[in-house]
Amino acid sequence: MYDAIVVGARCAGSPTAMLLARRGHKVLLVDRARFPSDTLSTHYIHQPGVAQLERWGLLPRVVAAGAAPVRDFMLDVGPFALHGTPPPLGAVADARSLRRVRLDEVLVEAAAEAGAEVRTRHPVDGLVTERGRVVGIRSRGRTERARIVIGADGLGSLVARSVAAPVYHDAGTLTCAYYSYWSGVEMNRVELYPRLGRMIVAAPTNDGQVIVVVFWPRARFHSVRADVERHFLEALELAPGLAERIRGGTRTDRFRGSGRLPNLYRRAYGDGWALVGDAGHHKDPILALGITDAFRDAELLSDAIETGDLAGYERRRNDASAPGFAMTLDFAGLAGPPPAMQEMLAGLRDDAAQRDRFFGVMAGTVAPDELTPRRRPEAPSAAA
Repeated sequence: MYDAIVVGARCAGSPTAMLLARRGHKVLLVDRARFPSDTLSTHYIHQPGVAQLERWGLLPRVVAAGAAPVRDFMLDVGPFALHGTPPPLGAVADARSLRRVRLDEVLVEAAAEAGAEVRTRHPVDGLVTERGRVVGIRSRGRTERARIVIGADGLGSLVARSVAAPVYHDAGTLTCAYYSYWSGVEMNRVELYPRLGRMIVAAPTNDGQVIVVVFWPRARFHSVRADVERHFLEALELAPGLAERIRGGTRTDRFRGSGRLPNLYRRAYGDGWALVGDAGHHKDPILALGITDAFRDAELLSDAIETGDLAGYERRRNDASAPGFAMTLDFAGLAGPPPAMQEMLAGLRDDAAQRDRFFGVMAGTVAPDELTPRRRPEAPSAAA
């Protein structure tokens, strides 16, 4: 009998298992994948996520795995570009970017070292319930029981489907995206190019490579998928300076992408179960918030399991994620910055301190209310 079974061992599941095991809980962590292995990702860890890695004692390992330090931002809106550096979060000034084939391996190893039992290549066939309560999992004809089963198994979560976790605050799917990697491209910052009907994001990652992501409206997914390279390179011409640098580099991997990028919340807990990471809250990756949010929610959930306050976990998750969710929807609309943001951005051109705070809001080191008097985004209400 386990105190917790965590289904999914990537950026939400492994930290949750690690934190629970460090508190003395008996934890089983399972994943159908082998590790190391890759997965769709923007790879970017904003400063709050880096601060958690430091707090957990894992930052030196992530740095040793090759995570590129990234501190500066550039937002090119066409008529002008803004440059800035988010204020640090305590002693943490750098974000980090590391491909998941390396990051997830670090996290799985940390969970095992904390005392969690880790089973990879271990698919879950279903949940075990008794009198309406989840009491375990079924896998390969074997049953394992636990006081709580945690779904950290991503957007298509088997745990969420099995318990019919209600979806709420569903803003739909706004974009599709493809990305790849280049070497020989000079870049030491995050570069954002919002355009009408497109968004281009580029940033350094490990081994001297640059990841470049292009977003299109979701309705264009099938046409883009039919000839990804042509559509990708055409989109880059909307950012001529970046396109020139990319042409001077070498693409080092295939294109990867998805048209399944919804923006939604799921009920985060129930009788004998909880959800964490993308299983419970998914948003468009256009601002690369997923890994940072997964780390935050792993800590929130482990605290809530310790105190028995799972309802409080869902409220805190929703409160913490609301600003990023609202900003994500602004950018994922691919209509260019909305009028209020355009006015604000124009006002930042001659104010370096405010520019840094603006990028700090994007990075999560500055609260939105510290930048402008705009109303704080309202947190989604939990599902009834």
